[in-house]
Amino acid sequence: MILTKIIDGILYGLTWLFAGITIMVLVFIMLHILVNGIPYLSPTLFEVRFTLDNVSMFPAIISTIAVVVLTLTFAVPLGIFTGIYLVEYVKRGSKIVILIRSAAELLAGIPSIVYGLFGLLFFVMFMGMGFSLLAGSLTLSIMILPMVIRTTEEALKSVPDGYREGAFALGAGKLRAVFKIVLPAAMPGIFAGVILAIGRIVGESAALIFTAGTIAQIPESLSHSVRTLTVHMWVLSGEGLHLNEAYATAVVLLLIVLFINTVSAILAKKIARG
Repeated sequence: MILTKIIDGILYGLTWLFAGITIMVLVFIMLHILVNGIPYLSPTLFEVRFTLDNVSMFPAIISTIAVVVLTLTFAVPLGIFTGIYLVEYVKRGSKIVILIRSAAELLAGIPSIVYGLFGLLFFVMFMGMGFSLLAGSLTLSIMILPMVIRTTEEALKSVPDGYREGAFALGAGKLRAVFKIVLPAAMPGIFAGVILAIGRIVGESAALIFTAGTIAQIPESLSHSVRTLTVHMWVLSGEGLHLNEAYATAVVLLLIVLFINTVSAILAKKIARG
């Protein structure tokens, strides 16, 4: 008993220690970005057109939003429906479930640069899309698909079987029970996966350099080359002439991520209450 209490105390202390270290690292990174970036935020950084004089990030902001929306449009429905199929319609432990999960885990472990090379060879060259918003979004869709599938699976598994049994007892069919009862109850967990996916999309640069390009312009069509905020930061810091503007871009990127996460969390809570 005494040894067990000692071990529990040590583990409890380690938990608080590592949690505190994580929070301290997060606070340090945020303060570093804000202190070095806020002083260099200026109206010229938000001009509509990018030039070498103003190095405006406005086209990159629009391009980032476009990439996020388009990527989620491709990946989220496919990922959610795949998760529903694996949990609700296929027998647990079947070979197809094992195959799809193994493929998803394999895709999740592939470095982003490999996705970029694949997108370059397949979407940009073989499919003839060129460096474009569409090629970049399709590449990122493949990248985040395993995350959406796994989070959807876990969210659906967390829904008690009593929900399903109650729906069937009231005469609801399989499809109605899944989409009217089970799926709404699992939406907070699914939203959490979507938030993580958005974070990876916004923070991605390697895959987009090879597929979407680096041209700083507001996209007028899916075939136009774009430059997202992370790629914009990479270009500015790589040149070595606009490090201050790169920090200012990081501030805007940080605020956008915080805004998206906050809005998504609020929506998840409303859906859970409704």
